Amino acid sequence: MNVVAIPSFRKIIKKLHPNQKKVLDEAVRKICENPNLGEQKVGDLAEVYVYKFKVSAQLMLLAYKVDIQEATLTLLHLAPHENFYRDLKTKNH
Repeated sequence: MNVVAIPSFRKIIKKLHPNQKKVLDEAVRKICENPNLGEQKVGDLAEVYVYKFKVSAQLMLLAYKVDIQEATLTLLHLAPHENFYRDLKTKNH
């Protein structure tokens, strides 16, 4: 499965520490193995899935889209829960 990150997601990755990047890489691997691992959202974000995982005892949310036909996983947003969905809606539109 191809993994693609939108430009704003790449900016977030640059700010992560190496140990946080390892945890993120593992989460992305799990999602590639099972794209339905995250919770599918409804309404404005109907095509978006959100996978929750812990980084250094902090809950992080990873938003992504899956295109089964093209076998592509698009990483959209990564952040703690606070303002996550508000920020995701602004980036998604």
